[in-house]
Amino acid sequence: MPTATPKTYAPGECYDYQLLVKHLLESPRIFASDQEILYRDRFRMTYRDLFARLRRLANVLAGLGVKFGDTVCMFDYDSHRYLETFLGVPMMGAVLHTQNWRLSPEQILYTMNHAEDKVVLVHADFVPLLEPLWRKLTTVKKFILLADDFKTPAATIPFAGEYESLLAAADPEYDFPDFDERTKATTFYTTGTTGLPKGVYFSHRQIVLHTQSGVIIQGAFESVCRFRSNDVYMPLTPMFHVHAWGVPYGATLLGAKQVYPGRYEPETILRLVETERVTYSHCVPTVLQMILNHPAAAKADLSRWKVVVGGARLNKGLAEAAVKKGIEIYASYGMSETCPLACRANLKTPLLGKPMEEVLDYLIMTGLPAPFVYVRLFDKEGREVPSDGRSPGEVCLRSPWLAESYFKDPERTRDLWRAGWLHTGDIGVMNAEGYLQVTDRIKDVIKTGGEWISSLDLENLLSQHDAVLESAAIGVSDAKWGERPLMLAVLKSAYAGRVGEAELRQFLVEAAQQGKIPKYGVPDKVRIVEALPKTSVGKINKIALRKEYP
Repeated sequence: MPTATPKTYAPGECYDYQLLVKHLLESPRIFASDQEILYRDRFRMTYRDLFARLRRLANVLAGLGVKFGDTVCMFDYDSHRYLETFLGVPMMGAVLHTQNWRLSPEQILYTMNHAEDKVVLVHADFVPLLEPLWRKLTTVKKFILLADDFKTPAATIPFAGEYESLLAAADPEYDFPDFDERTKATTFYTTGTTGLPKGVYFSHRQIVLHTQSGVIIQGAFESVCRFRSNDVYMPLTPMFHVHAWGVPYGATLLGAKQVYPGRYEPETILRLVETERVTYSHCVPTVLQMILNHPAAAKADLSRWKVVVGGARLNKGLAEAAVKKGIEIYASYGMSETCPLACRANLKTPLLGKPMEEVLDYLIMTGLPAPFVYVRLFDKEGREVPSDGRSPGEVCLRSPWLAESYFKDPERTRDLWRAGWLHTGDIGVMNAEGYLQVTDRIKDVIKTGGEWISSLDLENLLSQHDAVLESAAIGVSDAKWGERPLMLAVLKSAYAGRVGEAELRQFLVEAAQQGKIPKYGVPDKVRIVEALPKTSVGKINKIALRKEYP
């Protein structure tokens, strides 16, 4: 296992430069020391303050017994504290476990014990969640309270102290060590259709390379939604979810102003966008849908805002609604196992400057591979399929930041990596220009009479009906065809009672007549429902839907 033993250098011996998270701080230290980082309306600091707080945090954790290779668990909303653990914990040579507090109590207990957490930082709001579990934690030694109001909630958890108070009392000097760049830096858990959550982890080398590629694809290419040092960044993807897509690392490298919104409340988010002049965010479709449909959005000026949508397909209806509000929008693609950057829907040069109606279909595609990412599509026999925009295959990847294995799980690792390619479990097509379009998850594709129907294509089409807020397509059992598509739709409040299921189905019939989907792809039924179930990261939960509609 790598160690952090200090190294001395003989005369003439060059510095053994390792790709470590701490090196992301050198540029902003020089170029952006007075730039702001803030948390809601509760806390503001500069990058200079951040660097000092990181040293204090390291001393706090070391004082609680955190050593090289130990794991520190974080329960918090998106905050300045989370950014500090993103950086400070790995810089010590420890491992940051970003805990998904939306998991079930049983899953939280499993992941904390499986990750071998030693110290836990927990927001006061999540203390009731941890209270019945903490005595069952097998490796945890210390707890730190995160309290916006400095108040300690009623609990039996033996807190070592409150975060801000501990930092204030800590030694301000700490020398972050050098060590092997392949040292584990972060870990988190991803849930699937069956079995226990899977532990994904990444090294310093992977995070640094991922950060560099992210900065390149978001800022160096002449395209839309460019992210540069003069942007104001606010994440709307939980920081427990794949490093908030890695963008906080890139924002820190660039020295950009950073705004952390805490709990996702549409009114607060919209206020921060306006008052702090936020220009760049990223989120899953359901979060953007929630914001745009909040009454406060009607009066908000969103014309400076660039929003990258990933985690699920960006449908055309949602994209059009965002564009009408002046938002610059495009899609991205990745997964927990890819750190997560794989593709972004950048526009190639011939498309730049063209009217939105001509380029929107490109902006909502899965996109073009990021620098250093190889994307190939393979059929069931392992043969590469042609890039003709029609031939489907499983999306397989290579890049220097892909998860090498699942933590302590060799069996499921064998399913992830085959023939030197990471198998995503997504089905897609690639056109001659190199644009990838994911058409479905392998487990979600609808098979009827021997033909495949893309649930994502059906959802994208129905999203363009004026009355539809969100929709989901699943396969249901059919005696004749094996499976038939069922469409579930949630209506916008203004259309409740005015639009019926027959009208929505007719909309899809007409789309098939226009050649947008095959005629056999038209669902036999469209059902209007009050809401669609969501996963812990805000995606539509098709597992739950298939149980409800077998």
